[in-house]
Amino acid sequence: MATLAQALELVSLLEGELIRRRSDIDRHNDYYRGKHPLRFASQEFAKFHGERYRDFSDNWVQVVGDSPIERMAVTGFKAAGELEADKDLWEVWQVNGLDADSQLGFLGSVLAARSFVLVWGDPDDPEMPVVTFEDAGQCIVAYEPGSRRHRRAALKRWQDGNQDFATLYLPHEVWKFERPLARQDKSPQMADVDEAMRLWLPPGEERRRSIWEPRELDTEPNPQPNPMGVVPMVELPNKPMLVDEPISDVAGVVPMQDAINLVWAQLFTASDAVSFPQRVIMGAERPMIPKLNAAGEIIGKQPVDLDKFQVDRVAWITGKDARIDSWPAANLAMYTGIIEVAVGHLAAQTRTPQHYLIGKMANLAEGALLAAETGLVKRVDEKKLWSGQGLREVARLIALARDEKAKAKAMRAGTVLWADSESRSHSQLADSLVKLKDIGFPFEWLALRYGLTPTEVADVAEMREREMELDPVAAASRLLGQGAPLGEGGGPELEEPVPGEDAA
Repeated sequence: MATLAQALELVSLLEGELIRRRSDIDRHNDYYRGKHPLRFASQEFAKFHGERYRDFSDNWVQVVGDSPIERMAVTGFKAAGELEADKDLWEVWQVNGLDADSQLGFLGSVLAARSFVLVWGDPDDPEMPVVTFEDAGQCIVAYEPGSRRHRRAALKRWQDGNQDFATLYLPHEVWKFERPLARQDKSPQMADVDEAMRLWLPPGEERRRSIWEPRELDTEPNPQPNPMGVVPMVELPNKPMLVDEPISDVAGVVPMQDAINLVWAQLFTASDAVSFPQRVIMGAERPMIPKLNAAGEIIGKQPVDLDKFQVDRVAWITGKDARIDSWPAANLAMYTGIIEVAVGHLAAQTRTPQHYLIGKMANLAEGALLAAETGLVKRVDEKKLWSGQGLREVARLIALARDEKAKAKAMRAGTVLWADSESRSHSQLADSLVKLKDIGFPFEWLALRYGLTPTEVADVAEMREREMELDPVAAASRLLGQGAPLGEGGGPELEEPVPGEDAA
């Protein structure tokens, strides 16, 4: 069991790493929401137009981030050695609302390179553990030296009101800490507030605010025992590396997004100045109009407002040598061509189908559209592979929280069931399933392949059996199809014809 000093040392170590990660996480979340500062602009352009385009963004980060998530849906869990999906695990999944919250967790992994799942028992309902997806900006998992899977500790740190809270999860105990709010998590946005707070605090108070203290609760001890015997938080990495951190899907999109926004800003600026034909008058004086006093007497002259020429389309030209010249409006198509090339690079680099980004649908055959989505399907399958490992461990933690050690052991080699990654029409899918049925695939496997959850498959199988019982002809046909003679399995016997009688 860890001592208080050891627990505080772990909290300090994990909090430091969590703060280091926070800047990239906040940046990617901001880009997903469309908050893009204007970058790559020259000093002169930024000086005159930076504020003008501050709230504009052509947000491709959101499209790239959302495209794989819409194809990632968990449909069940199956323990090793079992033919059917586990109904108890699926009930826990649905009661905790994870069919919806899992989408938020997968999106968090795509943006922040990782997300987390926390499992903890409910003392009021031991059969229904509490399972939550957690944000990468609040959680971190520490692993044993040299291991990417054996968890040593986990920390969840968050702010509520004027307090900082931290919970340290260890294999055999859980420590809870608190302290006065030292600084906002998003320090770049709150730098001025933090500086003012430090100037206002009395000597030594800032130091006191940075020290964690045990959070004492009347309803539970601190530290609290961990009956599961393992760290109850699991990390879901996005693109894990052997010797480095996982990679966010949008990390490489952000620079190209900045370039696209700059080209749009330059296009808007150019369209303001050169999108209309331009005219110039040479060799003539600027038209003047009389300037009158209150009595209507001419007291001088003043130049004509040139803006009025644009409205009235009227000009006075004097002088025998005066002439008018013009040049046509500039062709701004080169800007949109650059943007299309940049978007095409995004599609290739992120394996996002071009019709997701460009928004143009050609008259393509269904097979051609499927081929265009092959990269996205493979990208989704990779995410299912890595997220599936973590979710399998989540299922094991759920079993441990329910004190089902045999099931927990079986789930170590279990399976996470997913909906199909490919997007196909019902007719094409049905045709492929009929062909698979003809070569011997069982009905329940085909139903899962169709996209039904294990619970729905069980319901459909029961309905199918009930229909067969109500229709004896269908039952007889089924038995014949299985190679059983009539009379077996409840089918009617056919009487043998009497010799010498007409069989008709």
